[in-house]
Amino acid sequence: MIEKLQHKYALSRQGAKDMIRACICVTITNIVLMMPAGVLYCLIKDLLEGTLTKDRVPFYAGASVVVLLLIAVTNFIQYNATFLTTYRESGIRRTTLAEKLRKLPLSYFGKKNIADLTTNIMGDCASIETASSHWIPELIGAVISVTLVGISLFFAFDWRMVLASFWVIPVAFIIVITCSGAEKNAVRKNSAVKLAMTDGIQECLESVRDLRANNAEGRYMDELEGKIRHVEKMALFTELKMAVYVNSAAIILKIGIGTTAVVGGALFAKGEITILTFFMFLMLVARLYDPMQITLQNFAAIIATGVNCERLDEVLSTPIQTGSEELNNNGYDITFDHVGFKYDDNTDVLSDVSFTAKQGQVTALIGPSGGGKTTISRLAARFWDVNEGKITLGGEDISKIDPETLLTNYSIVFQDVTLFNNSVKENIRIGKNGATDEEVMEAARLANCEEFVNLLPDKYDTYIGENGSELSGGERQRISIARAFLKDAPIILLDEATASLDAENETAIQEALSRLIKNKTVMIIAHRMRTIANADHIVVLKDGVVAEQGSPEFLSGYDSIYSRMTKQQMISQNWKM
Repeated sequence: MIEKLQHKYALSRQGAKDMIRACICVTITNIVLMMPAGVLYCLIKDLLEGTLTKDRVPFYAGASVVVLLLIAVTNFIQYNATFLTTYRESGIRRTTLAEKLRKLPLSYFGKKNIADLTTNIMGDCASIETASSHWIPELIGAVISVTLVGISLFFAFDWRMVLASFWVIPVAFIIVITCSGAEKNAVRKNSAVKLAMTDGIQECLESVRDLRANNAEGRYMDELEGKIRHVEKMALFTELKMAVYVNSAAIILKIGIGTTAVVGGALFAKGEITILTFFMFLMLVARLYDPMQITLQNFAAIIATGVNCERLDEVLSTPIQTGSEELNNNGYDITFDHVGFKYDDNTDVLSDVSFTAKQGQVTALIGPSGGGKTTISRLAARFWDVNEGKITLGGEDISKIDPETLLTNYSIVFQDVTLFNNSVKENIRIGKNGATDEEVMEAARLANCEEFVNLLPDKYDTYIGENGSELSGGERQRISIARAFLKDAPIILLDEATASLDAENETAIQEALSRLIKNKTVMIIAHRMRTIANADHIVVLKDGVVAEQGSPEFLSGYDSIYSRMTKQQMISQNWKM
């Protein structure tokens, strides 16, 4: 049972145990809340039979006090068991989800957009928190307590009155259960349109400059308004669908009051039950049906929450990359040995790729766009695992190495730089946790950052805005390169790292790289032949295969793809308006 609850509601093992305990506490509280009716029944019985003596008054007074104390104690225990434990579990769930996301292959984030993951962490967790604290224990507790009370009354009183009062409850639940499939489908569609709206809003905020520059604001806002209206329509449709079933079930419950009154009246007229029994069952259904109606609404909400649980379970069930936390590599040569790779759609990206990026050398990956250059750099760092062949680091298969352990050996500079709304100093310090200010500034000097940093208001302590919005593209790129210098890892991956730099800064970076790469493995992706003029080994990729490879001198000696690309770029550089 514990394992099923963990899987169904994205709970920890302790959270599943706490949910079971919460359901038990709610059941006990519900039964205790029915005790005043029992005390009242006994009191009225004594009054009608004339057996209420002075000696019995203290008993009823004491019983009332005891019942009130029991209600207070059980409610306090129930609150702790449902709310406090749920909030603690909610914190554990978010931490577990964040830890899971940290360990997932980086390729996973290429398949999921930010809005979707944010919804997982914030929206789905909040929905499950509400369900766990308000709905699930109340529902299960109500079902168990009503069942126990019904069984007790069945043996203690006339069974016909029990059937007349309780038959509507299972029928009402069956009505709500029949809508579960349709309701889940509606909630999924609702979630999809909400996600599309969130994506649209986020995209609008990120691209407002381009929209204004192209006079596209009106058209884009019309499309965004359409997405918002779609969310509104889907929300109304979902609520209407739930309301049809829940209100139908509520009407059935109201019919129970009528059947109780009709059956009770007929049996009392025949003298088969007492007026006290008749009164007690009328009081029971009045006490029972209103809370049961709320329970049915909660039940419908729990069904809808199942979609949130499925979304979280999809993240938590995604397999993580594992491997040894100890490296036994002999040097830092990276070897691709007949590597083949496909994305999830089974489209071939790489086929039979073989080459070696040697330690102490610069290996350049070039070729037409879409040839697989960036994929190779990602595979080298184990962002994905290969489908065929293997990749080794110093002779050790990287698929057998824990990704975090593996990445301690890599400094990676992406084409798309990610910076944080913090100071220049702290953005560079990300490259090495605990680095001193002197180390940070030395890395900045090597990356040619000093020139623009000294012009900033607070120099290295200047805040650079969200994703470095206060800096130019070249300045942002140089901060990213400074991180790589600071990390000082034995392997350096550069994905178009100098694409945003002018010729002067590109030359400075190349000079710095020449100092950095001593005894290191450097793999660089570039489109500009000038960037890789001094590379030791060039791998030309075309349509996912190694079309040619060798030194620049070797590839320049015949009519190769490399030599043609070099000539074409020389022609384009001489082009004038």
